[in-house]
Amino acid sequence: MKSEIKEISPTQRELHIEVDAALLKDAYGKVSQRYQKGASIPGFRKGYAPLDVIKLRYKDEIKQEVLQLVLPEKVTEAIREHGLQPLSEPHLHVDNIESVKVNGSESIKLHAHVEVMPEIPMPDYKGIELTRRVKPVDDSEIEDLIANRLNQEAALIPVEGRASEMGDTVIADLEGKFEDAPDGDPITANDLEIKLGDEVIERSFTENLVGVKEEDEKEFTVSYPDDFSSAALAGKTVHYKAKIKSVGRMETPELNDDWAKSLDEGYESLADLRKKLRADLETYAKSDSDARLRNNAIAKLIEANAFEVPNTLIENQARNLLNNFAQDLQQRGVDLNKVENDFIQMAFHQMRTQAERDVRGAMLLEKIAEAEKVEVKTEEVDEEIAKMAEYYRVEPDQIKASLEKQGSGGTIENNLRTRKSIEAMIEHAKITDGPWVDEDAIADADAAAAAEEDEKPKKTSKAKASEAKEPKAAKKKSAKTES
Repeated sequence: MKSEIKEISPTQRELHIEVDAALLKDAYGKVSQRYQKGASIPGFRKGYAPLDVIKLRYKDEIKQEVLQLVLPEKVTEAIREHGLQPLSEPHLHVDNIESVKVNGSESIKLHAHVEVMPEIPMPDYKGIELTRRVKPVDDSEIEDLIANRLNQEAALIPVEGRASEMGDTVIADLEGKFEDAPDGDPITANDLEIKLGDEVIERSFTENLVGVKEEDEKEFTVSYPDDFSSAALAGKTVHYKAKIKSVGRMETPELNDDWAKSLDEGYESLADLRKKLRADLETYAKSDSDARLRNNAIAKLIEANAFEVPNTLIENQARNLLNNFAQDLQQRGVDLNKVENDFIQMAFHQMRTQAERDVRGAMLLEKIAEAEKVEVKTEEVDEEIAKMAEYYRVEPDQIKASLEKQGSGGTIENNLRTRKSIEAMIEHAKITDGPWVDEDAIADADAAAAAEEDEKPKKTSKAKASEAKEPKAAKKKSAKTES
């Protein structure tokens, strides 16, 4: 066998191979004899048909088997001979495949494309200039947290001796029928909480439910505007029947020292609560700043070191990202069978862009790990597993077993190695403190501007059936429950 190698690109090699005629002849003979033993040819006992008849009758099948028997083995030999480490299965191409002969009368020429890791020069990772920006904690953030906590402690207190008023919360069972389809499926919502006068509640509900009492039944009609937020209700007229189950008013605790102490979280006073909330927010701001610093360092490392990334690694990472995205959609209640293929293709294209950056960053960080002689000790892995076990409230052995089952036994070690490489890069960086800038807001604004520039006419999607089953007032209840 003769073989030559040609470099097509930093990640692509092309092997040119010539398979000896003698080797083909030997394989051809063995395959033909195997066919002879099992062949049933009219006029001959099974296994006794002349070999020449077998070769003629099963010409194409024998040819295919000989190629499958000989060529992959020879490609593997050539790969070993030239010291290649393929990232995926080689792509084989036989010259003049239609006319090629496998009976040993001539040799076969083929070439194989092999994808390999590129030679990555050591990145210049020392002295990267970074700016640390820590978000200052505003008093309003603390007060918002306290207000949210007060709202969580709020209770619905039934009103007595009067009818419902603006600001009250009415709990009702609701049934609605479309005027243009009275025999169709009705809109139903049980135990619906409707805060009268709330801006997110359709005004007609407030107007018709002011002045009701427990056990009342109220009928009213709502004509939705053409531009209503729910496409299923827009421009429709619905006749509602409401069964009032209770009328109450949400009451929040009084904001004082006693309330702070009642939380049973060790607060001595309202001032102490504010002090500890500020400390927590400042700790979070510092952690967020450190994370941004690491991300910016990796981004600069990637931008400063351009090289060809193997397509196989990009495709694998893109699929991982797409699978994670699909799982997230499922957890949000999206039926993946109803997702349009165009959307999937668009998502995969975006994932592929991110995947290339992920792979490039990982390859560069591995070079830094080599330069810094990064080591991950067994005790460090065990400590990380112990933290995971504590978080998930399981035994460490369960975490280990789960990782092994998923084929991810080395994931934690790799993550720690990556983390140490990033820390080494940060230690060698030139870091200055700067004023706070909301980088996410800037990025979102840029993305929105780009989207507006490239925006195309949107297709009108069919209204979901679920939207026709729940009026706007019902959506308020769902949002309240989730919060």
